[in-house]
Amino acid sequence: MRPILKNKFYLYLTEFFAGMSVMAVELGASRLLAPYFSSSQIVWTIIIGTIMIAMALGNLYGGRQADRDPNPDRLYRRILIAAVWIGLIPALGKYVILGVSALLIFSVNSNLLIWAGFASCMLIFVFPLFLLGTVTPSLAKYSMENLEDNARVIGKLGAANTLGSIIGTFVPTFVSIPAVGTNISFLIFAGVLLALALVYFLSGKQKSPFGVWIALLLYGAGCLLGHDSRFAFWKDDLPYEGESIYNYLQVEETPESVILSTNVLFGVQSIRMKDEGLTGMYYDYAMAAPLMAGAEEREEPLKLLVLGMGTGTYASQCSRYFPGIEAEGVEIDEKITRLARQYFAMPDTVPVTTYDGRAYLNAVDTKSDVILVDAYQDISIPFQMASVEFFSLVREHLKPGGVMVVNMNMRSEREGNINDYLADTICRAFPAVYTVDVPLNSNRILFASEAGDLLERFDRNRALCGGELGELMERVAAGLRVYEPGGRCMTDDKAPVELLSMRMIDDLIQDELRWYKTLYREQGLRGLMASLGI
Repeated sequence: MRPILKNKFYLYLTEFFAGMSVMAVELGASRLLAPYFSSSQIVWTIIIGTIMIAMALGNLYGGRQADRDPNPDRLYRRILIAAVWIGLIPALGKYVILGVSALLIFSVNSNLLIWAGFASCMLIFVFPLFLLGTVTPSLAKYSMENLEDNARVIGKLGAANTLGSIIGTFVPTFVSIPAVGTNISFLIFAGVLLALALVYFLSGKQKSPFGVWIALLLYGAGCLLGHDSRFAFWKDDLPYEGESIYNYLQVEETPESVILSTNVLFGVQSIRMKDEGLTGMYYDYAMAAPLMAGAEEREEPLKLLVLGMGTGTYASQCSRYFPGIEAEGVEIDEKITRLARQYFAMPDTVPVTTYDGRAYLNAVDTKSDVILVDAYQDISIPFQMASVEFFSLVREHLKPGGVMVVNMNMRSEREGNINDYLADTICRAFPAVYTVDVPLNSNRILFASEAGDLLERFDRNRALCGGELGELMERVAAGLRVYEPGGRCMTDDKAPVELLSMRMIDDLIQDELRWYKTLYREQGLRGLMASLGI
């Protein structure tokens, strides 16, 4: 046994850093997967389940190996390998995710994101966490001197692991990921494990294994190749790409527009047209809400509240087409608000509160004429903003005749889809509910009010509009439909938004891929690559 282990402090230190690294890798896993698969509860379930499998297998293997060969060199060699593997995740992880997704596209017909997320977790995270799972039983073997104090020693090891896990939970979330990003965070915690193993192998007079220097070389390669924070690595001209506490954030600029995306693979979160015109997206159709609230025939200014402000596109458009409107927003991600000021021309005069939308309504007693609920981001729907209790709270914050407008961003004809659940739930809180589908994309806009004359007011006010707004509202009027509610209702206690959303996105993906699958069957890989210009 090396001299450094004569003092049990180093064993407890090993346990501490192993626990810290496991939690840090788990949190890093969620951020590595989120830009591709979202950060829904389903993705978290996959991550936690995969890690628990790895740790359980590691515990079994570590205990068996420690009994067979109680040489600490074996444990610290496993820690060294785990450190190198984790250090290579920033350089290789995103390629593994995209490779797995590409392979499964042609072999999986349902639940693609679940299978792709699970397979990615298995390939990227199981092995290093399996190795770290061997730490506790191995250290228990090395720490025991007699059976009289075995419970005390196990208690100390457990406490060290728990304290490390606490640090590994808070530091990535509140310090390292917001400050330097997910990739550098992986490198930091891999470096901690590497240092732990190096101190062990370099202590004493024994010759250090050749593998130590190989590990240093590989870790250095990981640092060199993995410090790049880009998740959309195929794009070289992004004005901004980074992370916040809540999101992966990407700003893309085209000759006509500036776009914010919070997910590499799916959709656009916000957009600003450089000519200040209509976007051609759901924001345009949602501008019917101020007309339903009487914007053109009233003397006092209309008050607008946006829950899920994003980059302020809707508020900006309403201010442009309805001069004098008093707009304010709530956005949980402060970094998005800063990007909105920097890249999307959202004026400083538009107040934005950094808060959860529902928590904000619980904290204020002000009322608005129009409330836009635009918090359903990509494929993630916060359940607390999809329940009958939430929509009842929105209703209480509307003035008489006020209108709630909801952007439901995954349209489907499947019976019992997430939009059916949302609309049925809204009907429990509002007597008048109408929907309109936005052409050329998957958005459906819902309007709800306690007022029974919603359509009459809309018709009167849109008749006063001219130009492109008037033409747009004609199209909205033609597409408006009274929603006939079913018996579905989501509550704070039961709102299966994750499963419903995953089913919906699975349908959308399969629709998009159907043509490519047919081409692949008929012309093979060469024909598919030719169609993609590769």
